[in-house]
Formats: sequence, C-alpha cells, structure tokens
Amino acid sequence: MKTKFIHYLLCGIASLMLGLTSCTDYLDKAPESDIAPDDTYKNFSNFQGFVERMYQVIPDIAKAYWVSSFNWGEDEVITTGNGEYLFGNSVDRGNYRDYFNGGTTQTSCFIDRNWTVGGDKMSKAVWGGSWYAIRIANMGLAALEEGKMIDATPAERDIIKGQLLYCRAWFYFQLTKYWGGLPYITDVLLPEEQYLQQPRETYRENAEKMAADFKAAAELLPIDWDQTEIGLRTANNNALRPNKIWALSYLGKTYLYAGSPLMVNGINGPRTYDAEMCKKAADTFGEVLTMVESGQTQYSLVPFEDYHTLFYTIQQNWLMPGGTEAIVRSQTYGADSHWRQANSYQISLMAQGDGIILLPSANYVNYFGMANGRPLADGASGFDKNHPWKDRDPRFYSNFVYDGIKVVSGTIQNPDQEVYRYANLYSGNPYWRADPTSTSRTGYLNYKFVPLAANAWDQNWGYSYATHIHLSWLRLADVYLMYAEAAAQGYGGAIGKSSTYTGTAADAINVIRDRAGVGHVADEYLTSTEAFMGEVRRERAVELAFEGHRFTDLRRWLLLTEYPYNVKTSQEFDRVGEFNPDADPKEAEVRNFREEPLITRNLSSKHYWLPLKTADVSMYPEFYQNPGW
Repeated sequence: MKTKFIHYLLCGIASLMLGLTSCTDYLDKAPESDIAPDDTYKNFSNFQGFVERMYQVIPDIAKAYWVSSFNWGEDEVITTGNGEYLFGNSVDRGNYRDYFNGGTTQTSCFIDRNWTVGGDKMSKAVWGGSWYAIRIANMGLAALEEGKMIDATPAERDIIKGQLLYCRAWFYFQLTKYWGGLPYITDVLLPEEQYLQQPRETYRENAEKMAADFKAAAELLPIDWDQTEIGLRTANNNALRPNKIWALSYLGKTYLYAGSPLMVNGINGPRTYDAEMCKKAADTFGEVLTMVESGQTQYSLVPFEDYHTLFYTIQQNWLMPGGTEAIVRSQTYGADSHWRQANSYQISLMAQGDGIILLPSANYVNYFGMANGRPLADGASGFDKNHPWKDRDPRFYSNFVYDGIKVVSGTIQNPDQEVYRYANLYSGNPYWRADPTSTSRTGYLNYKFVPLAANAWDQNWGYSYATHIHLSWLRLADVYLMYAEAAAQGYGGAIGKSSTYTGTAADAINVIRDRAGVGHVADEYLTSTEAFMGEVRRERAVELAFEGHRFTDLRRWLLLTEYPYNVKTSQEFDRVGEFNPDADPKEAEVRNFREEPLITRNLSSKHYWLPLKTADVSMYPEFYQNPGW
C-alpha cells in the first residue's frame, strides 16, 4: 500500500499548479504566476510562482492549532486538564507517537498531522510538507537542467536555481533534525516507479549533501533582493524569500549539527564534537557575522529597548515581528495571535482563556543569572535567596512575571477580582497556586510574547490592537551563539576563533550580552572548553528562551535524558511582612525560598530521535525504524 509519504513524493504537477495564491503582503507572488501547466517553467514570473509553492508549506511554529505548545525541553510546564492533549505533555511521558496524525488536529502538532497540499494555515506539517517541497525543488531543478526556462536572463535562472537548492536543503534539515538520516532524493520520482527504494543515509551523509546545496545556493542568491533588478519588481515584499545570508546561516547550522554529539556519536555515544565539522561551521558563521558587522547586509541586532518587537507587535497594522534581526521567517497569520496563543501565557480568568497555560519551569528560570553575567550558583554572583529577583539579568525582567509585579492597571469592577491586580505567586496563595488546571504551577508566568496590559481589564491587546505574535526560524542572535559554540569546539575553547571573523567564541556571547546590558563571561569560564560550554548552553537557554530551540539543543548535546535536564520544578517561597504595592518588587524579601519537583521525565536513549510511522518503515528494509521504537 502506498503511504502518504510516497504520495508526497509522487504527487503530480497538476496539483502543484492549481490554486496558486498570494503568500502574504510580505511574500507577494510574482506577477502573472497563475499559469497553465505547459508554461510552468517558461519565464521567470511563471517559474517563481512554481517555486513559491514551497514557501506556502513552511509551518508557523508559533501557531500550532491555536495553542502555542512548541517548547518541549525542560523549559515549559503545561497546566493539567485541558492542556493534557498537547504534545509537550506527550514528551513529558516519553510517548512521542502521539505526534502521529491519526487523530484530530488538536492531538497532533506541526511536526506531523493530517496534512494536505491545500490544507489550512493550522495544518502545515514538517513531515508531509517537507517531502512535498523537496519534490517541487527536484522538479524545478530538473526543468532547469532540461532547458525549459527559455525566456529568461542568466540572473533570473540563477536566482530560481538558488531558491530551489536552498529549499531542498532547508526542508531536509527540518526532517533530519527530528528523525536523523533519511534518503536524500535529488531526482524526480515517476509515478510508475511506485515505490521509493533508496536506503536511509547516515546523518553525516545527509549533512554533506545539505551543505553542498546550501553552499551552491549561497553562490547564486543575492544578499538583498531589493538591491537587485529582479527584486525591484516586488520591492519591499521580498523579506520572506531566501537570500545569501539565509543560505550561509543554514550552511553553518548544518555543519554545527553534523558536528554535535548526537549526530557524531549516536544515542549512546560520548558528548564529544567533530572538531573539523565545527571549524567549518565557525568559518561559515564568521563569514556571515563579518558581512553583518561591516554593513554589507540588511540585518542587525535589534536594540534592547525594542526587544519585544522580535516576538510581538501591537498597533502596527499586523506588522510581522522580527525587525532587522529576523533572518528566516515563515508566512504569517496575524489575527491568529489572539485567541489562545496570547491567552495561553496567562491566568485563565485574566485572559478569558480556557484553562491551558504554558508556564516557565522554575528550573529553566534559574538559567537567567545575574546582571553581572554570572550564573546563580556562582559564589561570586551575588544571588541572594532572600531577595531572589534583585539584580538579575535584564532579560529576566523582560521574560517573566514574578511575585509582586503589577499586571493590571485599569479598573477591576468586581472587588473579589482585585487579587489579580498584582502577581500573587507565593506558596499557598489560593488565587494563583491552588488550581493546577487554571493557574501558575511554577511560581512564574511567561510574558516574553505578550505585554502586561494583555488582560481582561486593561484590554490593550487582541484584534483591535492588532497584536501579532510570530517567531523566526532563525535570527541573528542565534548565529552569534552558534558561532560561539562552533568556534569553541573547533578552534580550542573560549578564545578560539575563525579566520573569517575577528571575534573569539567568548566575544560572540558578549556581543549578545552587551545588547541586554549583561556582564561578560567571567574569566573563570574561559579556562577550559567544558567550563565555557556551560556558559554557551546557558546563554542559549536565556537568549533563545521559549523560541522552540531547547528540545533540539538538549537532544543534539545528548543531555535530554540527563539530570537536571529531565526535571521540571516550581519555586516555593513565603513573603516577609505585609505586601506593599508601592514597593519595587525586585527588592522584595522572601523566606523559605526553595524548589519542588513537578515533573520528572523518565526518558531513555531512544527518545533522542522521533519514531517513524510503521507504514513508512514497512515499505522496504532499507527504510528502517529509529533505534528503540
């Protein structure tokens, strides 16, 4: 029986050509791209319309069936009750098979679900969509090879080919990130062949082919479409089209992943890196950073006072978040940000939600160290358990609501609801801690993606305010941090550096800390690679918090199953004295400050890769199941 996996690879060209629609205002289709199949590849406008079918199957990771459950590391705790169907709870139980698309849309996730070519915006999936896009890329590359693009300049052919190569590699990167090495298909499979017969490759074999595609794409694509004659035809609407920086950034990421412990040593291997792969990664990231810092690109770090605009915008006509820092983004669905996406980060009554709250785990909050740059456990950090919110990393205050913060400024008509004006998150508080189905289970709330005024009383959010939440697949801060990791592993620790960039591994982290006003990596952490890697891992946890990276990071580092990365906790404490609403909550004094375990994940080595469907691994012996599944 032919599975959906095969169907995605063999779907006919007629289905590709039906119903070509505009992506968004940010990715307007090329002019005259509604075309007949016979003219698919004839000229640039037609061919570009064909290429953009790939863009339309990229999932929006922040909008997975309304509820934004996409953080599956040790970073997030989900309320019980209504939230138990979310994939994050499945990962906690070790039941990865829940992601399969056999049930309703709600019980699956963006990795795999009931996906079709013409599916709605909530039904885009990595598994089906990637294979579909890979087929489009291969069809387009074959058409170029056969000379079917007859009415075009060399520059137009190059930019088409660059997009096709980039997309083939990018979709393979998403597949291999979750499932490991797969058949790397570069030919157009014909329907009469019926079955795929290519064997699964190793992760490294796939990575080398992805790298070749990304490298070739980088040679063909411009840095900025708007600075080219071709791009001027759709000026100011090219931000979501692949360019040279996209390709180089993912080339570096491909090398880094291929050099990471899981991919190098397997699920039971040591936590050692492939230094040569890491050198390639550092060299590539260094090339990107040099171009960025010399002003050759349209990208730069967003100032810290505008940090929230990386994740949400308000009253800007649904402007896509990300600014100059967002490198790779998907299409956007602005109005979907309101219902249950923004609501899911707040107490149910405050947000008129339905009892699903995505909470920062207290153990993850602990990664946010002190303003002097030191981790909490560092004896020289100055952290005081009796004043736990004092002098913290500024990103702590922009990410979390903690005890005593004023969260409602407007009028609360019902006197009984005045308890919601301030964040009462101390132990035993009957309004915030007692009910695990509709309140904070951890002692914190996540406000990285919503403003404080996003509540039922202030009402400064939602549709009327054009509140738009959207996350990038890749932003510039991540490139700096990946450079730090790659340079440290490839070039000898914290002071290691690539010849393509002036900064050391430690310098790259400090660039990100400078933006936030955080102290540099302390000298004690520069003395050994392992000591420095602790700060690399912590900095990634802080800067990229809740943006969908942690689960994959823990997996590729071979830490997902290890303590303390398998435990989620709550913060317990008592207030000292009467609560003073006029006092600065950062200065608040508490006692009995401690952590209590909420969830312990009993995961094993098999959980480093997702399982494949039984129907897919039953097609032929060389397409085998991942270990342990």
